[in-house]
Amino acid sequence: MADKDSAAAAAPPPPPSWFSPERLLIIFCVINMLNYVDRGAIASNGVNGSSRTCDDKGICTSGSGIQGDFDLNNFEDGVLSSAFMVGLLVASPIFASLAKSHNPFRLIGVGLSVWTFATAGCGSSFDFWSIAICRMLVGVGEASFISLAAPFIDDNAPVARKTAWLAMFYMCIPTGVALGYVYGGLVGTHFHWRYAFWGEAFFMLPFAVFGFVMKPLQLKGFALIESEKAPASVETVSLVTEDSEESKVAVVGNDAHAMNKTLKSVGASSIWNQILRFSKDMKVLLADQVYVVNVLGYIAYNFVIGAYSYWGPKAGYNIYHMSNADLLFGGITIVCGILGTLSGGLILDRMNATISNAFKLLSGATFLGAIFCFSAFCMSSLSGFIALFSVGELLVFATQAPVNYVCLHCVKPSLRPLSMAISTVSIHIFGDVPSSPLVGVLQDHVNNWRETALILTSVFFVAAAIWFIGVFIRSVDMSNDDGENQGTEINKQPLLGGNEDGSCCEA
Repeated sequence: MADKDSAAAAAPPPPPSWFSPERLLIIFCVINMLNYVDRGAIASNGVNGSSRTCDDKGICTSGSGIQGDFDLNNFEDGVLSSAFMVGLLVASPIFASLAKSHNPFRLIGVGLSVWTFATAGCGSSFDFWSIAICRMLVGVGEASFISLAAPFIDDNAPVARKTAWLAMFYMCIPTGVALGYVYGGLVGTHFHWRYAFWGEAFFMLPFAVFGFVMKPLQLKGFALIESEKAPASVETVSLVTEDSEESKVAVVGNDAHAMNKTLKSVGASSIWNQILRFSKDMKVLLADQVYVVNVLGYIAYNFVIGAYSYWGPKAGYNIYHMSNADLLFGGITIVCGILGTLSGGLILDRMNATISNAFKLLSGATFLGAIFCFSAFCMSSLSGFIALFSVGELLVFATQAPVNYVCLHCVKPSLRPLSMAISTVSIHIFGDVPSSPLVGVLQDHVNNWRETALILTSVFFVAAAIWFIGVFIRSVDMSNDDGENQGTEINKQPLLGGNEDGSCCEA
């Protein structure tokens, strides 16, 4: 026995895991970019196409892309562009809640598998309803990722660069959409729009498999979730309740009826416990003043950003008679989106990343950005507009990392997935989803694009004022509060520093 102990002590330490924090960040950034490449691709001319048109002489031209092949009107085409939100809004809280009873990394694998099959289904669709359902399932697949990826990154990023790492992750949003425009245009033009979706599924498939074959990772604040299967001979069914107490139901003999009855009872109890747990967590979030103020400011901010992305090129064309409004607005958004998002994360890290400092940066950057964007639409010359609007976009995009930093750090670790999910749901339901039609109604009423753009931009001042209130709210960084999991050993080091067995995959 002593020889075994001495041999074990003399054995060299296991080599560090291949799955390092830096590689985790790269993997999540690529997945996030693929998500938004899909958003850009379906909106591109090569994939979306145009409807069939006829002139006064009765001469008709065949349509192209999805709209032409399925003979969609503009309303149906608009539904496809936002159908993913149905799945995203419904599934985000569900995946966030399941993270307490299932390994979050495995949930990402499930979500990405759904995403992969759904995008492949889009390429194989045969009418409006088939592709609309597939677009909804794309949102379901994305829901698991957007709720859980940011907490994983926050857990494993170096302490001095947490916000910068989040900025790199969120920088993939404008980059992915821009690449999607190019990718969809090239594939749709040179091949067929269906190949664009099949290509997305092909590129995402390895990451979906990756979520299942990698050794499961644990999020801070969650008890270790074992995945071992119980032997078939065991005749006990265990249900872990909210208080982590186990109640055992004995199944006597081989009475199938009794076993089925027991399993149904256990299943119903488990679902009810999930609902109660979700309700309890929601009460905690809604009672958190810091979280509520942060999300309210984010809603007002996203209200403007969503309308900019939809109406911006058209407003620019009508105000300044741009011949290439799509290219100009797209280029400004890409460059400013990347530089602004990265700058916001780096600046907050330099300021000493705290919730109070995050609110200062959010309110200050948004206020200054609002001034520049508002002034841009007041300019009569195109060059003056481009210069001021570029600076304004650079400033408003600097909020991406700080706003998500607050969502992650104002709640306990176990609430972070739900915090991210509810934030995402809220900014879509109350922000960019209603903003585009409301701005359209406003333009129909005033019939002046400059006036409409100025009214819309003024909402940035509302967002800045809400976030400014957050500076004066007493805030506590809850990221290290693991009080609800006292029985679990808290690892102060990044979770991916190395695996005990030195391997990256399960046996």
